[in-house]
Amino acid sequence: MEDITDNNPEENNNDPIENTPEVNPIQQPMINQLDADILAFNQFIRKIKGELKKVIVGQDKMINLLMVGLFADGHIILEGVPGIAKTLTAKLFSKTISVDFSRIQFTPDLMPADVIGTMVFNAKTTEFDFKKGPIFSNIVLIDEINRAPAKTQSALFEVMEERQISVDGTTYKMEEPYMVLATQNPIEQEGTYKLPEAQLDRFVFRIRLNYPSLEEEQYLLRKFNTPTKRNDLLNISTVINADEIKKFRGLINQVHISDQLTDYIAQIIHNTRNNGDLFLGASPRASLAIMQTSKAFAAIHGRSFVTPDDIQQMCYPVLNHRVILNSEKEIEGTEPEEIIKEIITKIEVPR
Repeated sequence: MEDITDNNPEENNNDPIENTPEVNPIQQPMINQLDADILAFNQFIRKIKGELKKVIVGQDKMINLLMVGLFADGHIILEGVPGIAKTLTAKLFSKTISVDFSRIQFTPDLMPADVIGTMVFNAKTTEFDFKKGPIFSNIVLIDEINRAPAKTQSALFEVMEERQISVDGTTYKMEEPYMVLATQNPIEQEGTYKLPEAQLDRFVFRIRLNYPSLEEEQYLLRKFNTPTKRNDLLNISTVINADEIKKFRGLINQVHISDQLTDYIAQIIHNTRNNGDLFLGASPRASLAIMQTSKAFAAIHGRSFVTPDDIQQMCYPVLNHRVILNSEKEIEGTEPEEIIKEIITKIEVPR
């Protein structure tokens, strides 16, 4: 049988994570503790990517952003046409983490109680007990999130922002880590509902997925041309647990970002609110999201400090679902990313 390992188009990529040299902190006497912890963190990232790449071909940007979202304590929406591994990636991603996972298939007839749970009469105690719904988990995959009506969507508002559910006067806290991964198809609009802006704002990223390249698709077909390769989904190993995620989230908070760079973020966000091409600009939640994800992005790439490039990289997935184009730009078919790029280009980069 032909050996396909040497033909993997991913082998020669320029992913900074893959190209970060493996360094043993013990061998670096001059390294400080933060840098040593980030090097250890980077090894976990390598392992997670390695497990995902057993099945996922290409999509390096999506995988990197998924990890940024996880360690920045944010929710993510994956948007793309059917068949490009949105749901599969979310399931595989959850398998690399030793936490609970649940999946909710959103449909037009789904009710809020189907998501958060309901009160059930207990004949033994003659009292009502709360039966938790599938939203009570650590990683929750919501498939085709735009298929449920506004009434059901509103059930997600509290849990996505405050990590809690309030039912019949009682508040139930979610266990950490807590992350919502949602998918949606931007093409098929029949039987779908537009997500409320307040809900979209609760997603730290909207990751837009594209088709694989010709080389990636050729490799994909060769890779899964045998039953053993098709069963790779069963061979995904757990890499990290809840306590380690909490520890690394604390590490992310220690990543340095200068006052000049926080001012730079504020200028970008302020410009979205005073831009003639936009009907609605970004909220302060977006400012905080760019700052926190920039820290996570820097740490994932082996650095204990944020650079302007980190901020620029994070602006696109953080802002593309938060800003609303004016009617003229919508008619012209302009994408939000184009306006975001114009804003970034005209603001002076801190030195």
